[in-house]
Amino acid sequence: MTAVAFNPKTLAPAWNTFQRALPVRLAAIHTQANYERAVEFMNQLLDVVGDDEEHELAEMLELLGQLIEDYESQHYALPNTEPGQVLRFLIEQHHLKQVDLVAELGTQSVVSEILSGRRQINARQAKALAQRFGVSAAVFI
Repeated sequence: MTAVAFNPKTLAPAWNTFQRALPVRLAAIHTQANYERAVEFMNQLLDVVGDDEEHELAEMLELLGQLIEDYESQHYALPNTEPGQVLRFLIEQHHLKQVDLVAELGTQSVVSEILSGRRQINARQAKALAQRFGVSAAVFI
C-alpha cells in the first residue's frame, strides 16, 4: 500500500473543526471527567448506530469504544472477561434472577443464551445493562 500524501496546512484546520463539532475530543482519555463525558457520548452514539455496522458513524463508535476501553484498562483493571461472565457476576452481586433482566435483554431464554455464551450482547442490550448496573456499556461489548 502506498502512503497517501497529505497537506498538514489543510488537515490541521479540518481536524480542529471536526473536534469542535463533537461533545468530546477523540483523543486519549486522561481524566475521570473526560471518561464520563466519553461514556455519555458513546451511549448517545449507540442510540443512533445500534447494531448497524454499516452505519456512517459506526467507525466513530468503534474508535470511541477503544479510547474508553484503554482508559478503563488503565484505571479499572478487570481480568480479560467475556461479557456474559461480567453479566453473571453483576447478577450475583445484585442478587438477581434471569427473569429480572428480561426488560433489558428480551426474554428469559435470551438471558440464558447470553450467560451460557451461545449469544452475544448487542448494542441496545449493552446500553440497557450499563444503565441498570451503572457501568460502561463497553464491558458488555
